[in-house]
Amino acid sequence: MFKGGLCRLRTELRHAVTKKSQAKFGGTEAAKLKENKMYPPERIVCLTEETTETLYLLGEQHRIVGISGYTVRPPQARKEKPRVSAFISADIPKILALEPDLVLTFSDLQAEIVAALIRAGISVHAFNQRSVAGILDMIRTLGALVGAADRADALADRLAANIQKTQQRNANRSERPKVYFEEWDEPMISGIAWVSELVAIAGGVDIFPELAGCKSAKDRITTPDDVIGRAPDIIIGSWCGKKFSKEKVAARPGFDAIPAVRNCKLYEIKSALILQPGPAALTDGLAALEEIIRDVP
Repeated sequence: MFKGGLCRLRTELRHAVTKKSQAKFGGTEAAKLKENKMYPPERIVCLTEETTETLYLLGEQHRIVGISGYTVRPPQARKEKPRVSAFISADIPKILALEPDLVLTFSDLQAEIVAALIRAGISVHAFNQRSVAGILDMIRTLGALVGAADRADALADRLAANIQKTQQRNANRSERPKVYFEEWDEPMISGIAWVSELVAIAGGVDIFPELAGCKSAKDRITTPDDVIGRAPDIIIGSWCGKKFSKEKVAARPGFDAIPAVRNCKLYEIKSALILQPGPAALTDGLAALEEIIRDVP
């Protein structure tokens, strides 16, 4: 009898707790919980271009309420979304007024922005991808964050397949031209890891592979003598939004001895195509590299 009575008591208590919970979270309380839900985020601010482009490619652009002023991909983003930041600065009051439930940032260069947003109670996810694999991981992670993991996996798989096809097309080149990729001119800064990897995939050889793995631009500073000594066959400039000047590069002291300068093999790839660690670099950026490198026997 005692055992049966205890079971009935447990059942009654469970029903009582359930009714109390339903009463507590019914009506207004339930509405508040729904209103304050965190997943998937419905109001996202993207402080760099690659997350904006990725969300558009995933069909999740309706979640974006603010973007970086440097965003050019996709073009409609600049028409549809308010701009709230540069790269290392942001209009914090404007971001807060948008009432985001998630802000997406990139690297330690935006650390001060991140700190200000966290102090204001905003949820932040900071990406830090610096390689081709890291870019693919970013796409998958972002897809998971917005409840679109399957579509993100499919997008990453398509990009990876394009990379593999490009690599296979260039695998049997008898000669692989040496490439100097210049990210900035004063001081001279060589290419970051994903650029170095894409150069190799496109059929070239980065002349500064030992610097490519350095995350900070200051650790990838090189000198005219270093470049002259490595005798690149191709020079590619992408000066972080500033127009690349072939004439200025060719006129550097001693550069007339470099094969790339002697043979007029100086090119520009727009920063939006190659220096944003997202889908653009793995598609149009890679295609631009392959076209340039293919032009050199």
